[in-house]
Amino acid sequence: MIELDVSLSLSRFPLRVQANLPADTVAVLGPSGSGKTSLLETIAGLRPKAVGRVVIRDATVMDTAKGLRPPPERRRIGYVPQDSCLFPHLDVERNVRFGMTRGAATRLFDEAVRILEIEPLLPQYPATLSGGERQRVALARALATEPRLLLLDEPLAGVDVALRGRILPYLLRIRESLAIPFLYVTHNAGEARAVAESALVLRRGAVVHAGSPEESIAAMSREDPEARFDNVFSGLLSAGEPGAAGLFVAHGQRFAVPAEPVLTPGAALYAVAPDDVLVSTQPLTGVSARNVLRGRVRSVEDSDGTAWTRISAGGFDWTARLTRAAAEELGLTKGADVWIAIKTHAFHRLR
Repeated sequence: MIELDVSLSLSRFPLRVQANLPADTVAVLGPSGSGKTSLLETIAGLRPKAVGRVVIRDATVMDTAKGLRPPPERRRIGYVPQDSCLFPHLDVERNVRFGMTRGAATRLFDEAVRILEIEPLLPQYPATLSGGERQRVALARALATEPRLLLLDEPLAGVDVALRGRILPYLLRIRESLAIPFLYVTHNAGEARAVAESALVLRRGAVVHAGSPEESIAAMSREDPEARFDNVFSGLLSAGEPGAAGLFVAHGQRFAVPAEPVLTPGAALYAVAPDDVLVSTQPLTGVSARNVLRGRVRSVEDSDGTAWTRISAGGFDWTARLTRAAAEELGLTKGADVWIAIKTHAFHRLR
């Protein structure tokens, strides 16, 4: 449980966030300039003029009405900004150890290094690292402080698709292995679905929606012109037919996914871009796509000529990106029966 009741005067509008978040992993959504980073900085203690109350798992971190305003270093909050902000004159090991308190257990360092798989990087300096490696080191440094809360400000922004696909599993591993609560700022609905159990949407410093990721993503599509809506699914991977595609099973639904040179069965995470979800109002027969599902339209949101179409099919909520003209031509409205097709190679493995 994360309780927020904070206020801060900003140059363009006041930040006023009041929310009781029942989950430990929360996505913070909204357009650029809506106050997302300011909210994280307020929680971290980097905004001295902020007032209000912050409670994390029954531990009060800030309560200005009672005179409780500890400095950032005493809040036990790990903050990873968009720019990883590593110290260029320190190697990776000293960067990770920098935030650890004197006498901190060695296991904190070892655990962070193990989970984020950065042991080979320890003797290197930040200038020699890739963008994805720098983000992993920044995450390790935050974890090594034994935080009661992680604040992640678009940790995958500026990272290419391949690296994004490698870092996202580390975030899931942090959630699953360490059970550290975190707030995760993102413009990517797929990341929000994969990482968070709850979400809130900001506009001009105010909460316009708080709820499940799916509900919040619908609100996000109306508020955020920069939003990405990748479809992300977790399930189990097994070998398919000999020499053919792999078999990915999620919530009882079977999907054909690309074959791999060495297929390792087990838990897997896949993403499908909204542009790769083909929509038809007629049954699909005689098509090359291996994955064809019948579904129903949940909503159609128009944004600058793009029709973001939510479709419930195969036990999942899919997002398809169509032009406004295509959606109108198909007559897509809430409740309409549709069929969707996804080619095997549209599934990109993240983990």
